[in-house]
Amino acid sequence: MERTDGQPEATGAAAGTAGHALDRRAELSEFLRSRRARLKPEDVGLPDFGRHRRVPGLRREELAQLAGVSVAYYTRLEQGNGRNVSAEVLDAIARALRLTDAEHAHLTHLAKPKSHKKKPAARQQQVRSALLQLLDTMDGVPAYIVGRRSEILAWNRMAAALFGDWAELAPAERNWARLVFLRPDYRDLFVDWEQKAIDIVCALRMDAGCYPDDPRLSALVGELSVKSEEFRRLWATHDVKEKNHGVKHLHHPLVGDLALNFESFRLAGDADQSLITYHAEPGSLSADSLRLLASWGTDATRAAPSVP
Repeated sequence: MERTDGQPEATGAAAGTAGHALDRRAELSEFLRSRRARLKPEDVGLPDFGRHRRVPGLRREELAQLAGVSVAYYTRLEQGNGRNVSAEVLDAIARALRLTDAEHAHLTHLAKPKSHKKKPAARQQQVRSALLQLLDTMDGVPAYIVGRRSEILAWNRMAAALFGDWAELAPAERNWARLVFLRPDYRDLFVDWEQKAIDIVCALRMDAGCYPDDPRLSALVGELSVKSEEFRRLWATHDVKEKNHGVKHLHHPLVGDLALNFESFRLAGDADQSLITYHAEPGSLSADSLRLLASWGTDATRAAPSVP
């Protein structure tokens, strides 16, 4: 069982932004613009008279009509002024924009942020001792706990065999966003790297909505924006979603291709932490490969000469 001993420090080009937070008003404005731009009049039952449209997607006037609010009211909201907006209006706008549940929650967080006085965004993330013990008991099941900002907080021996021994990394590098966008070996590990990258950016966007005043998150976004063109492209989409289960295809340097089912569980007592588990279909080649990885343990990724 391994876990981080403290919070990572801001590094690289983003270190200078560590004391600054994301601009919540700008985030709200850009999110609404991006959701409006993806809709066409015919998508929402409005007539399209074939005229040249100066902007992609719906006009503000059309969206205001659908939501049942004045154009001036919606314009103020899209300019980032959500201080006095009601939950009912946000619900109407979410319906007009065809938002998913995750997008609706993100809009609400941006427009009407909650106070985090009792749980500051920059506080040290701790994993309960009982959860560390639980990870240790999960023989044959790669499992880890992830917190805010995609930080990897704790993991078991099988997770180290599957993903690499994170204990060898500096605490600041035990972060899924940094691993996926800045490490070539993780690009090779995930067969559908693009989808993994999208999932991470969407999760970071959700964090930004819940904790827009988190300087460490702002520093991470700044660092990745400087170092990764792919991150800049995906961050600019303003997409948000939660992916709690599915199948992940990996190409491990020792055992080759794996198809693993993953499940994500939000932890009681700290909704900012999630337990992630991976398992293979019984009797499958992937199940055999996991057993082989278990026999290697933390040496699994070092056993293959192709691993950097």
